[in-house]
Amino acid sequence: MTNKKLQALLPGFLEQLTKKQSQRPHLILAVWPEMIGDKLAPMTQAVLFDKGVLHIKVKNSTLLSLLVQHERPRLLAALRRKFPSVEIHNITFRLG
Repeated sequence: MTNKKLQALLPGFLEQLTKKQSQRPHLILAVWPEMIGDKLAPMTQAVLFDKGVLHIKVKNSTLLSLLVQHERPRLLAALRRKFPSVEIHNITFRLG
């Protein structure tokens, strides 16, 4: 009887485990270099993901302007595709 109960519970448990894995927002920080690309990764650093906002430090004002004015929508879309179960509202860039 216990074996049948375990078999009934296992699919639901595995589904919850998979969902939790995909909702680990700290992974967003880890994949930032991949999202921004090899050329820009050394000049940026993902420092925090909090309440749906990814905070990025940028090394110079020219890059900051480029990211804010042109790249933010593309980066947001790419992150949302990669992490569909995480609410990503915005990316903020600041010099640092």
